[in-house]
Formats: sequence, C-alpha cells, structure tokens
Amino acid sequence: MNGHATSVDTILDTNTKREYRINAALTADPDLRRYPFDRHTLSIEIEPKSKNEREMLIVIDPSQTGLDPEADLPGWEFTGTSSAITNKSYVTEEVPYSRAVFDFGIGRDAASTLLKFFLPIMLIIIVSLSSLMMKISSRLGLNASMFLAAVLIHWRVADAIPLVAYATFLDLFMIITYATLVMVLVSGILILKFTESRDTIRVEQINRWSLRIIPPLSITLYCLLFLSLLL
Repeated sequence: MNGHATSVDTILDTNTKREYRINAALTADPDLRRYPFDRHTLSIEIEPKSKNEREMLIVIDPSQTGLDPEADLPGWEFTGTSSAITNKSYVTEEVPYSRAVFDFGIGRDAASTLLKFFLPIMLIIIVSLSSLMMKISSRLGLNASMFLAAVLIHWRVADAIPLVAYATFLDLFMIITYATLVMVLVSGILILKFTESRDTIRVEQINRWSLRIIPPLSITLYCLLFLSLLL
C-alpha cells in the first residue's frame, strides 16, 4: 500500500501453503529535522486488493516474521522491528480492509557521521578560535580560508538530502559555525584597520574582548544545539 511490487516470484504453491519472493519499490516521507543524526521507520504495508475484512483476514505469524541477519544498509544501523494488524476503510460505514504493517527502524551510524562531517568542522572552528590569540593581522587570511573550507564541507554534506521547508540540525549547526567564523573575521578586519593606523590601544581592546566573547558564546551555542538532540 506504500509502494508497488516490481517482481513477484512463486516459491511454493500447494493447497495449504503459498510462498512468494517479492521485490518492491516503497515510498516514505522522512523527517530530516535531526539530520545527520536522523532516525526513520521504513514500513511495508500489505492489504488485499479487493477482499474486505469479512472475506480475508490477515494474521501475522511472529515466528516467521522479522529481518534477515544478512540484511545491510550501508551507513545505517537497524534499530528494531515491529509488526501489527490494522484495518482501513475508504468509505464511511464501509467494511474495512485488513492490513498488515511491518516497521523497520533505522538510524545513521553516529561514528561515521562524526568522523566524516563534524570532525573536520570542529577542527576548522578550533583553528579559527585559536587564531584569536594571534595579535597580528595575518590571521585574517587564515580565517578566510577556514570560512571557505566550511562552506565547501557544508555544500557537500547538504547535497546528500532533498530540499526541505524546515531547518535541519545541520543547518543550525552551520549557522553557528558561520556566525563564529564571521565574528573572528570581523575582529581580524578591525585589528588590521587599527594596526595600519597604529592605534595599539584599540588593537589590544579588540583582541581582549574577542577572546572573552567569541569562544564562550560559540561553545555555549554548540552545547545547546547538541543538548536539543536529547529532547
């Protein structure tokens, strides 16, 4: 009911038992708000074409239901399976149709997500924040390179999912990252400006307040964002 069979092969056909091997293309409406830490439920919904509940009642055999141990989905982990019988009416007061629903939970592999995306971004942030201890204007070029690297990583990772009408965890994470890099860039520009005018007092003030404001603010926002995953 949530897709269509692409092939049906008869394995066994007797008076008391029939077995089929079915390949099917199924559809789903995933919620990507937690991407790339998202979890989803893949469903298989089976219902008779024309026989209602009075003519055909589906019953699930738990001993013969489940996921093959060799089933694999690269980059994902299976988080559980479940099955249930429900019914569906398409017209008011109509006799419902018996429907079997099989659910398979999946979640992204956290280790690969951290290594492939968050580790490079966090290294960029560490380098950028560390440059705040540099009192020379050359840190401007360093942070410009870090900003470009962050944009390229974001583009590569975000390209793996379809466009959605809401902000994902990745979007919020990158907003904080861009805000941090912009603040560091602005401080570098101001230091360059006052260095050229030989205003050492302003240079010291900008450097001191940058160290006091930018790292604590950035770390706090990142912590709040990751804590939201627990809600």
